[in-house]
Amino acid sequence: MFREMRREKQALSLQETAAVLHRGMSGVLALSGDNDYPYAVPISYVYDGEKIYFHCAKSGHKLDAIQRNAKASFCVIDQDKIVPENYTTCFRSVIVFGRIQVVEEEERKRAAIEKLAVKYAPEDTAIRRESEINRAWQSFCILEMMIDCMTGKEGIELVKERDKTT
Repeated sequence: MFREMRREKQALSLQETAAVLHRGMSGVLALSGDNDYPYAVPISYVYDGEKIYFHCAKSGHKLDAIQRNAKASFCVIDQDKIVPENYTTCFRSVIVFGRIQVVEEEERKRAAIEKLAVKYAPEDTAIRRESEINRAWQSFCILEMMIDCMTGKEGIELVKERDKTT
């Protein structure tokens, strides 16, 4: 159903791919937008090892696109160092394909926003997190991406570096 990676040697393992998603602070969510134009938007997220969660306003382009077509892709760039003398980049990235749904159930919605809060404000106390979540509770929406396919890839230069050390 999903394409095989053309350059298999550059593929990241499942563990390395998950590590990129855990480390990343933002990515680009791509949806089927208005008039069949792709709609790609930078967004913060949290990956819990099974699903990816996003938060957004209760209306807007993202939600309209998801209501029309729940299929999406999400890309996180872990590294992108330009090497001008070689006309290349040392990159590492992950692409996830899946389906997105709005989380309606209060308990699941709270669990997801808690994960986001811990990721982006790890030093906050549980009391402060709860206070902030409660303050904004009525104004946000939680999106959940169920993963159908997830691949990671790194530039051949990084593969060669890793091969030297093993």
